[in-house]
Amino acid sequence: MSTTSAMPTSPATTAPKAQPAGRVSFVGAGPGDASLLTVRATEVLAQADVVIVESPEQHALVTNGADVIDGGTNAAGETLTHAARGKLVVKHAKTGAHVVRLMVGDPFTYATGPEEAQACAKAGISFEVVPGVSSVSAVPAYAGVPLTDKQHREFKVVSVGDSNVDWSEAARHETLVLLSAVNRIGEVAAGLVAAGRSPETPVAMTRQGTTTAQETVVSTLAGIAEAAAASHMTPPAIVVVGEVVAQREVLSWFETKPLYGWRVLVPRTKEQSQSLAARLRMYGAVSEEVPTISVEPPRNPQQMDKAVRGLVEGRYEWVAFTSVNAVKAVREKFEEYGLDARAFSGLKIAAVGEKTAQAIETWGIRPDLVPSGEQSGRGLLEDWPPFDELLDPINRVFLPRADIATETLAAGLVELGWEVDDVTAYRTVRASPPPAPTREAIKSGKFDAVLFTSSSTVRNLVGIAGKPHATTIIACIGPATAKTAEEHGLRVDVMAEKPSAEDLADALAQFGEQRRLQFIEAGDPVLRPSQKKPSSRRKA
Repeated sequence: MSTTSAMPTSPATTAPKAQPAGRVSFVGAGPGDASLLTVRATEVLAQADVVIVESPEQHALVTNGADVIDGGTNAAGETLTHAARGKLVVKHAKTGAHVVRLMVGDPFTYATGPEEAQACAKAGISFEVVPGVSSVSAVPAYAGVPLTDKQHREFKVVSVGDSNVDWSEAARHETLVLLSAVNRIGEVAAGLVAAGRSPETPVAMTRQGTTTAQETVVSTLAGIAEAAAASHMTPPAIVVVGEVVAQREVLSWFETKPLYGWRVLVPRTKEQSQSLAARLRMYGAVSEEVPTISVEPPRNPQQMDKAVRGLVEGRYEWVAFTSVNAVKAVREKFEEYGLDARAFSGLKIAAVGEKTAQAIETWGIRPDLVPSGEQSGRGLLEDWPPFDELLDPINRVFLPRADIATETLAAGLVELGWEVDDVTAYRTVRASPPPAPTREAIKSGKFDAVLFTSSSTVRNLVGIAGKPHATTIIACIGPATAKTAEEHGLRVDVMAEKPSAEDLADALAQFGEQRRLQFIEAGDPVLRPSQKKPSSRRKA
C-alpha cells in the first residue's frame, strides 16, 4: 500500500484572491425636495460606501461619510453619456463597495436607470431599484395643478427635447405633461394650436419644482412663449397644458406658504438650529445657519467636579437647569464619572422651560418644577417655593449654567432663603466671522429675516458680521433678546409668544402671512423683504 503526500503549493501557483462582489442601488431622489425621499431610500443611503450623484444639490443627502462621486459631468464639465455613467457605476461596484446611484425623480421614469442597470447586469453585478417620486407628478402637484379630476381622467406625457413630435396625435389628449419643452415652447404651442387645440387653452410652466426656488408661470397656448421669456424661464421645467391648469388659482398650496422663498438667517450653533430649520422649512423658508457662539468646557473644571461629588453625597435639595447646554454639560460630567440618572435619586429637578425639560426627560427623569408662566429664570422664580426649615431637609441648590448667564435666578433663590452653588458648567465663546459672501448678504439685505434666540446671538452676530440691513425682518425669542436688539439699533418686528425656537418660527410665519395678505388686498405682487426697495429702519 502506498501513500501520496500533498505537495505544498508554491507562491507562483497560488490562485488570486477573489475580489468581493459589490452591489448597486439605483435610488430615486425625487424631483428636488429632500423630504420626498422614501423610507427605503433613506435606509439605503445610510448603508452606502459610495454615492454617485447627478446634481450638486444631492451632496446634502449624503450624511454617513460615504464617498461622493459626480456622475453628472466629467472633468471637462461635459455631461456624461448613458454609457459613461454605466461604466462609472460598474467601476466602483467592482471594488466591492455598496454603490448608491442617486437619480433625480424615479430611476425608471424618464431617467437613465434602465441603461445603467443593464451595464450592471452585463458585468455580473447585482443591483436593486428603489423607486422615487417622479417629477412628472410631483412638480405639478407642488404647483397646485392636478393632472386628473372627475372631468379630466387622462393625461399624456411627452418628452420634447430635440425629437420630432406628432402634435396632431398629442393634441387629442385632454391634459399634456411636457418634459424638456422650455426652449421650444413657442414651437410646441404653435404645433398644438395647428393641431386643433384652442389658443386659450391654459398652460402652466414650473421650474425648480418642489424646491423653495420654485416658480410657476401661467398663461395660454397663445401667450406662454412671451410669458416664459418675460419671466426668464430656464430648464429644467415641467409644462402642463389643459383645463386642469385653471384649478391652480384655488389649489396652489406650496408657493402660497407664509414664508415661501424667504432666506432666513439663523445665528445659532449648528446643533441648536436643526429643529428651527425644520420648522422654517415647513413654512416654505430656506434657513442658513451662521454659528455665532461655540460651547466649550469651563476653564476651571474643578468647580463642576466638586458640585457633582456633592450631588452624589446628598449635598443638594434642588438642581436647577437653565438651558439644554447645562443639561448636556452635567450629563457629560456624569459619564466621565460613570454615573447615570440614579444619581438624582432624592433630588428635586427644576427646568427653566419646555426645551430644557425635554432634554432632562431624555434621561428618563421628569422635572419637578417648570415655570407655569414665562419660561425664563424670572418665571422659574415666580413658581419656586421659599425655603422651609420644617419641610426642606437641605437648603442648598445646584445651579449649573453658562459663564455669561445673568444673576437673576441665583439672586432670587437667595432671597427665598436658599443657598446657591452657582457653578459655571460651560463657556460660550464668540465664533469666527462667517464667509465674506454671507457677511455681504447680511449687510446688503439679501436675507429676508434674522431670528435671534438670545441676547448673545445679537451681540455676537453684530460683532462678527455687522448689523442686518434695514429691510431685513428682525425676530426675537423674548423681551430680553428684543431689548438687546434695540440697544444695537435694530427695530424688532416679531417676538415669540413663548421663548422657544418653534414658537419663534411660528411667529415669523404669522407675520409673513399677514404681510402676504396685505400685498394681495392692495392688488400688488407679493414680494419678499429682500425684494423691496431699501428704506430706513425705524427706531424702536
